[in-house]
Amino acid sequence: MGKTIIITARKGGTGKTMTTASLGVGLARKGKKVLLIDADNQYSLTVSMGITPDNLPTTLVTVMKDIIDKKDFDPAEGIIRHSEGVDILPANDSLTGMEIVLAPIMGREIILKKYIEKVRSSYDFVLIDTSPTLDLLTINALAAADSAIIPITPKFLDAKGLELLLTSITQIREFINPYLDICGILLTMVDKRTRLSKEIIRAVEGAYGTEIRIFKEHIPNSVRAAETSATGKSIFLHDPNGKVAAAYESLVREVIGDV
Repeated sequence: MGKTIIITARKGGTGKTMTTASLGVGLARKGKKVLLIDADNQYSLTVSMGITPDNLPTTLVTVMKDIIDKKDFDPAEGIIRHSEGVDILPANDSLTGMEIVLAPIMGREIILKKYIEKVRSSYDFVLIDTSPTLDLLTINALAAADSAIIPITPKFLDAKGLELLLTSITQIREFINPYLDICGILLTMVDKRTRLSKEIIRAVEGAYGTEIRIFKEHIPNSVRAAETSATGKSIFLHDPNGKVAAAYESLVREVIGDV
């Protein structure tokens, strides 16, 4: 059975989508079978992987509605194969209305989990990209996940958002998913030349480092990395010899070593 990892943060702009795509492709480059699920209502992962979201016949919403309506469906339907070896279940504008669909449903927190249970035997890893808000889709992802990777940038508001997210994860463990683990905190967009970055990194390591793993590899700030969302390619193709590709390669090794 594949391991399900949610990539989640309580603040936008932390490199969450970039991490989902880079980790997924990096794992595929190591021979792992990987499914990426776009559960962010801004569907940034779908777009960044070069998929046009308009008029997709099947998306995450389609399969979740089929589960709610108790319809028989092919779990592989709607999954798109990317040229770099990962599979993607995409999203589009329809995901925005999923909150309203889920709200009155009994067991609304575990609809995504039911879908993943149908597909995870075909994969080594299922990675879920989520919204920076604790909406019902994010709660579904937390309920379905075995573990969470939390990307944060070395900024004060990100550190504050980390505190809020850890509180939410504690609540999810207590009431919905007692098996949810924290794979690690990933520092992203790091510029080690600035004093503020160094101070916040030290503060995060001091506050959480004894209880939660902080990945050894920090993802550096890079203009080339920011360009990848417009190319439909991963960092491994867009800037294969760059420092960000090397950092994500190290992250992949850490994640594989944790399985």
